[in-house]
Amino acid sequence: MLAVDVCAPVGTVAHPLATPDDLAETARLVEAEGRRVVTAQVDVRDADALTAAVADGVARLGGLDVVLANAGIGLMDPAADPRQAFRDQLDVNLVGVWNTVHAAVPVLLEQGHGGAVVLTSSVFGLGGDGTGGGDGYVAGKHGVVGLMRTFATWLAPHGIRVNCVNPSGVATPMVLDPAVEALFGGP
Repeated sequence: MLAVDVCAPVGTVAHPLATPDDLAETARLVEAEGRRVVTAQVDVRDADALTAAVADGVARLGGLDVVLANAGIGLMDPAADPRQAFRDQLDVNLVGVWNTVHAAVPVLLEQGHGGAVVLTSSVFGLGGDGTGGGDGYVAGKHGVVGLMRTFATWLAPHGIRVNCVNPSGVATPMVLDPAVEALFGGP
């Protein structure tokens, strides 16, 4: 398994993001199951660094069968510039997914034995609120569904299936953040 995370804050995001300790804990949990894991602190917005991390992971692990493009940020800081919040949402939630697929799919194609690509969108991407962060989230998550459709058409002839999952609220630090609770009428 190759696990990649930026492990750093994104300036416009209101909730804490994963840390290097979180990534290390992921590796520990994978290894506790008797599996191998390679980790990399990479920002999915950086296509070149992501491609290098995939190449390193493939070299160390011996191949690639499944790609999970789960790039995403959520609630934006209300004090953030809405234009920057919009761009950050699109850059992480949409461009990051595109970068992940384009970093990994050449390996699947070269291996020549098919594979799977899974993209993560969101049911919360079904409506905006007129803010830069909210509208960026919706546009990005709708865009992920569009990417799934175009990637499926592109990759099906190579035996690579492409799916998209659209989860609702999952108990993560992003969703459990007090600012998110306030947004949805919680405590």
